Amino acid sequence: MNKRTALRLMACAGAMAGLPLRRAMAQAGDFPSKPIRWVVPYPAGGGSDFLARVAAQVMSADLKQPVVVDNKPGANGAIAVADLMRSPPDGYTLINIDNGILVFNAALYQKLGYDPERDLQLVTLLVKGPMFLAVGPASTAKDAREFFAQVRAQPGKFAFASAGAGTPQHLSMELIKKQAGLDMTHIPYKGSSPALSDLAGGQVLAAVTDYAAAGGFFKSGKLRALAVNDSVRHPSMPDVPTLRELGIEGAEAPTMVGVAVRSGTPAGLVNSLQQAVRRAILSPEVRRRYGEFGIQPVGNTPEEFQTLIRGEVKRWHPLIKNLNIRLD
Repeated sequence: MNKRTALRLMACAGAMAGLPLRRAMAQAGDFPSKPIRWVVPYPAGGGSDFLARVAAQVMSADLKQPVVVDNKPGANGAIAVADLMRSPPDGYTLINIDNGILVFNAALYQKLGYDPERDLQLVTLLVKGPMFLAVGPASTAKDAREFFAQVRAQPGKFAFASAGAGTPQHLSMELIKKQAGLDMTHIPYKGSSPALSDLAGGQVLAAVTDYAAAGGFFKSGKLRALAVNDSVRHPSMPDVPTLRELGIEGAEAPTMVGVAVRSGTPAGLVNSLQQAVRRAILSPEVRRRYGEFGIQPVGNTPEEFQTLIRGEVKRWHPLIKNLNIRLD
């Protein structure tokens, strides 16, 4: 082989090696060229749905392509993840993911049907925020201390609602029960909206909920917030004490809602999506809409989001096992 032939072969090999990168860059440059579907694992009307719809509207205008929200509730997020896995890894299908899908489910189910680390590529964290211990007309307690006293006095009598078994709302209440010494029955619903409707109707005593889902109920007086499960008071409800102020230590459990795509999506497309979602949630319009519910957008990088989730796994998995909570 002469020198000229060798140089040609080396140049050809170099071009072939760079092909995947150029293809990914081309895809990112052309992206998006068709509508994007944003899958939400809960029914319309809940907090996760609200977060997606508000951001999707601004993203549509920014990207000059429709961003369509598609609700796929059920099975603690597994139905929505299965829907995502049937879609090609091309960046045109997003999914809202929360603590339940990313952190809790792997400890709650022996046969989950998906592996969060293997099957999901994190894009960005939309929001991270506290949740509230809320009651409706079934409770006569004037404050959290009276509520705890009434529940302790009649163990097993009262029920609490959640957005579903194994959801952040459920696990947060289980943590409160453990730390406050409460004995209550769990009634899971298919999403925050039906759970809060029954709470407001007096069918259940209490629930843990995020402000995005319950803000309207609080403002109308149909629900009352007794405590916030954060280290500081919520700016939208400064009169509501933290659990720590009430002497309940170790019950902080913020809810997190982010965006993911199917694993195998080219890095260039993931970065394009992260930037598009970040632009949307940090826009004045979305900031204003989120701010009406006391929500602060985040928009971090995929790497930062992954580090955060790995820390949550280390925190929650031992606790779930110690509480002996299984869903299969």
